[in-house]
Amino acid sequence: MQSDQIELLIATFVTFFVVIDAVGVAPIFASLTQPGGQAYARRMAVKSSIVAGVILFFFAFVGPWLLDHLGISLDAFRAAGGVLLFMIALDMVFETRGMRRKNRAEQVLAEEEQAGRLEDISVFPIGMPMIAGPGSIATAMLYMQNAGGEPLGIAIVSAAIAANLVLTAGIFLAAGPLIKVMGESVAGAVTRIFGVILAALAVQLVIDGIKGAFSL
Repeated sequence: MQSDQIELLIATFVTFFVVIDAVGVAPIFASLTQPGGQAYARRMAVKSSIVAGVILFFFAFVGPWLLDHLGISLDAFRAAGGVLLFMIALDMVFETRGMRRKNRAEQVLAEEEQAGRLEDISVFPIGMPMIAGPGSIATAMLYMQNAGGEPLGIAIVSAAIAANLVLTAGIFLAAGPLIKVMGESVAGAVTRIFGVILAALAVQLVIDGIKGAFSL
């Protein structure tokens, strides 16, 4: 692979890993699946990653076509996507994203208690929006458009998305032991660090978008 293709692979993988923040979602996943036991947790980990994969790949392949038909340039989408990712990064740094996730999880647990049965959390809230949320969907569209329609570029972006989904499923499968070792405070600290990294990536996307739009 050439240097620009290696850069695309690294940038796509890192951005997805930071945006999805599987380590930060792991405590929520563990609390939601704890009543159902290990078999239920394994099933939800795999199924939620598959659901998120279907959503992300749909937008990755259909998104660029949609943007073209709407007359939205790559540079404009870079800048807009960068702003969106920066807002998500601020949420991660100040933990407002984590609070929303916890509130969502508490609502699901309350509904399970009322219904007296286990809910299928693979679609909502885990598959979407915790894995395939606005940030990861925008990232999928952005990097697939960056690939420029080249088969190798498309394969690189697809591989980065797939690798992150497999890694996310693995982290969810190990969520129980992982939280015991790390604790929620460490998971929160990791989320903040990811937020800072994501903020830097987002600012770079905005800069690239503005430079491209104005031919700077």
